[in-house]
Amino acid sequence: MWQLLTSTRKKIVVRRFDRESVHGFVNLATYLQPDSVELLLVSGVPQRIPYGDIKSVAFVKDFDPPRGQTEQKAFQSRPKIEGLWVRMRYRDGEQAEGLLANNLVQVEAKGFHVTPPNSSGNVQRLFVPRVALEEMVVLAVVGGKAARTKPKEEQIGLFGD
Repeated sequence: MWQLLTSTRKKIVVRRFDRESVHGFVNLATYLQPDSVELLLVSGVPQRIPYGDIKSVAFVKDFDPPRGQTEQKAFQSRPKIEGLWVRMRYRDGEQAEGLLANNLVQVEAKGFHVTPPNSSGNVQRLFVPRVALEEMVVLAVVGGKAARTKPKEEQIGLFGD
């Protein structure tokens, strides 16, 4: 049932719709179950939380961020990282922005892995279950191969070949 013996153990904070946060650890290979997220609480007790109760799973550096540090919900300017810039509206009306990988192979059936606006802060990555969202809108496609390559312009001849 519970396998947390590998080095893939990550600190998480599960934000629930009832506003009660749950702190724990997950095994990246097995935490997404068919109907729930499986985690090991800080107290050492294994627990499963149904997707319907989860607003987001935040992969964090520390369980308690430094005083005064708040989670940034939107980008201050256009993101520099390549991906799909999205705005998510949760079932409770709260909105947040993030970046999704511009690769359909990486899309999970159960939800989305999102890079938050300030990924150098305490929250490094989010998992947002599909059932937690009312709407997800793509604001822009950032980067990508088309943005890196410039169209070739035909060079004019100077001396008439």
